Amino acid sequence: MGVEARIVLQAPSVEIAADAADAAFAEIERLEQAFSDWRPDSELSQLSERAGSGPVPVSDDLFEILRAASAMSVATDGAFDVTVGPLVQLWREARRTKLLPAALEIERARALVGWRLVELDPDRRTIALAKAGMRLDLGGIGKGFACQRAVDLLARQGFPCALVQMGGDIVCGAPPHGREGWEVDVGGAVRLVHDRAVATSGDTEQHVEIDGVRYSHVVDPRTGLGLTTRSVVTITAADGTTADALAKAFGVRPERSAEWLERFPGVERWR
Repeated sequence: MGVEARIVLQAPSVEIAADAADAAFAEIERLEQAFSDWRPDSELSQLSERAGSGPVPVSDDLFEILRAASAMSVATDGAFDVTVGPLVQLWREARRTKLLPAALEIERARALVGWRLVELDPDRRTIALAKAGMRLDLGGIGKGFACQRAVDLLARQGFPCALVQMGGDIVCGAPPHGREGWEVDVGGAVRLVHDRAVATSGDTEQHVEIDGVRYSHVVDPRTGLGLTTRSVVTITAADGTTADALAKAFGVRPERSAEWLERFPGVERWR
């Protein structure tokens, strides 16, 4: 998913730990193959190719993450939106060329963006994308989802004391034996975390500067532009999917932070 994946776990021996980690990495790779918009043969890319053609049967994994994404879009009034794929593609090109997308290009892409254009049918397990040309992008939720799946897999295998990190997303299982939690560095402050997820979103590593303006890789669905606020958001929640998605939403609509913290019990924003 464009970042390094790291697994730390407690096990009786290096050999046992390696086998357990291999299984967790295999789970991450399996989800990568389903969720990546960088891979033309991924299930997500194939779904996008069929946009505008009606309901498409999808795997349990893809349906689950898109159902979670839809719920997050409703809860954040669209600040989190996985249909931003056409806009993300423009900004990937902008990062490569150091040229701002043309206003007409942005408007055309924005016409294909909108979480209400995704229809989920849980009975038939199908997804329908209303407009041809739509592209889904799970970059704002996929890493947290995959980290959580990997930690859950390790726990089922008998390794509850584990931490999985992908980029700015971390999911912590039970604390290492004899410790109160996993040490997680957030902005230079070390916090002890266990049985929770931590997600950080911002433009520290992924951005482009054009005509003196620094644009984040995180795109505002309302404007079609990369964020220019230079803010870094760290969210902690009970699971990786929620933390990952809310970190993006809080970055897009920081003025709604207090309201959303009340809407999501157990979610905190670290400063």
